[in-house]
Amino acid sequence: MKKQSLQSLSILGLAALGIAGCNGFSKMLKNANQITYSVTPNPLQDNGDSVAINISAHYPAKYFPKKAALAVTPTLKLSDGSNVDLPTTNLVGDKAKGEGIKVSYDNGGSVSFNKKVPFTNGMKMDELDIKANLTNNKKDFPVVKIADGTIATALLIQNDDKLIAAKDKFQKTIPESDTTHIYYLISQSGVRPAQMTSDEMKKFKAFVETGTMQGYTWDGTVVDAWASPDGETAMNEHLADDRAKSAIKAMKEMLKSMKIEDKVTDPNGKTMKVKILIDSKLWGDDFYKVDKTGLDWDGFRDKVNASNIKDKDLIIRVLTMYTDHDQRMKEIKNMTKTYTELADDILPKLRRAIIILNAEKKSRSDAQLTALSASHPDSLSVEELLYAATLTTDMNQKLSIYKSAEKQYPTDWRCANNAGYAEMALNKLSDADADFQQADKLSPNNPVIQNNMGVVARWKGDRKGAMAYYAKATGAGTEVAYNMALVDIQTGNYADASNNTGSYNTFNAALAKVLNNDASGAKSVLDASNDQSAMAFYLRAIICARTGDKTGMVTNLKTATNKDASLRATAQTDCEFLKYKDDGDFKAAIQ
Repeated sequence: MKKQSLQSLSILGLAALGIAGCNGFSKMLKNANQITYSVTPNPLQDNGDSVAINISAHYPAKYFPKKAALAVTPTLKLSDGSNVDLPTTNLVGDKAKGEGIKVSYDNGGSVSFNKKVPFTNGMKMDELDIKANLTNNKKDFPVVKIADGTIATALLIQNDDKLIAAKDKFQKTIPESDTTHIYYLISQSGVRPAQMTSDEMKKFKAFVETGTMQGYTWDGTVVDAWASPDGETAMNEHLADDRAKSAIKAMKEMLKSMKIEDKVTDPNGKTMKVKILIDSKLWGDDFYKVDKTGLDWDGFRDKVNASNIKDKDLIIRVLTMYTDHDQRMKEIKNMTKTYTELADDILPKLRRAIIILNAEKKSRSDAQLTALSASHPDSLSVEELLYAATLTTDMNQKLSIYKSAEKQYPTDWRCANNAGYAEMALNKLSDADADFQQADKLSPNNPVIQNNMGVVARWKGDRKGAMAYYAKATGAGTEVAYNMALVDIQTGNYADASNNTGSYNTFNAALAKVLNNDASGAKSVLDASNDQSAMAFYLRAIICARTGDKTGMVTNLKTATNKDASLRATAQTDCEFLKYKDDGDFKAAIQ
């Protein structure tokens, strides 16, 4: 905090000019150096688009004449030469006429002036002056400067708001599988020919044919084999194992014998049939894995529960009461009529092998998707379109793809949201606003959309509205807090801004720390950002100026102005460098 004798402030002392000595004004002028003042901060500082001006003047005892009456007016002298007069404060002595703040002759006193004024660009290289008028005889006193300039570093904020593009669900490989069954007669493990020509088996073979034609990758076959509980435990356990073996043998033989034909057209336009080979791994020994075998009590319970058998509750109770297999079957067989129903409708379905063939379907390649998204976007799914847009860094291409997706899939909020995302990157604010509004209609209160609508609001100058959107965007990601930090910078909440930038290493994150008086933290953020822009070097120069590193300041200013010549004029009116304004090295750096 700077202090100076009231040769500068001379709010009262200068009133001695032309005033009779009997009133004590000549003595005020003579002893003006006894008065001290402070201006906080000095230089002044833009904070949330406004500048707080805090002036304090202290008058010693035996100084202020008892009949003195002064009107004191702080004045901002802007860089364009114009003046902005701030509200006048009246000071009066112990016996002076009129209203005002009393200043005691015997004890002296302190007078404070506090005012917030809107920031304007003309204030960057302004000065704060004091004008005084002795109301007793309406005499004006010489204007005195008490502070220099206004720091406006917060205005360096960059529009790097974090928009969020909705994610696609595209898979480069899609798991595919098909399941078929082979059913057995009681106590037998041989595969009946009819089982290999059933409708279910035909469907299974069609799956193999489709996979072969489309180039599936075959991952393996899992076989579960079961025996129904009616029979002796030891016999049924061996029976289930034998069924697994017979099922695998039958599947191998069937697949090995499959013939697949396709029609192709030769260069002369003639259609001909060609044979398509099936991957031999489908009948290889290592391709099959036996997983579960044994007595299928779980399957029995499920089918009984799902049936209309009258005594099904009683059957379930038996399963609960007894754990021994033979005892269970004895109790169930005692229900003569019920057991007949079980033998006809339930037990035959448990004597089976379950064959599951697993595969992976390859999606279109990145090159194919890129080409089709431009030539035939209507041939692609919404997931393919959204993914294709991620394959290019050209925002115009992204927007074209997102617009195609929006046209083809108008009910999917992601398409409109991502179109808005690209439009914001292209500075098409109105178009982006419309797309985000449409996305919000399709998916109300979606955190991702709320975040993006908040960015639009900030760009429109509605900071309060932006914060309201961000409050509803909780859970969308770290982007939300970062965007809040940008509003915090603009509203002068620098501590919140520094916290909300989180782990981001960006220009604005460093700026927030500078504004929060954390020069060391700001330097670390900029170093980690690897930002080589002109503005980044300019901010580095400010950090060096604040920490007294003149060499660093000069070096970074030279780099910044070499990258962007317009920063020379910026530096000349930047009060961050006020104490260096007459320094030869500083002047050379910005020439």
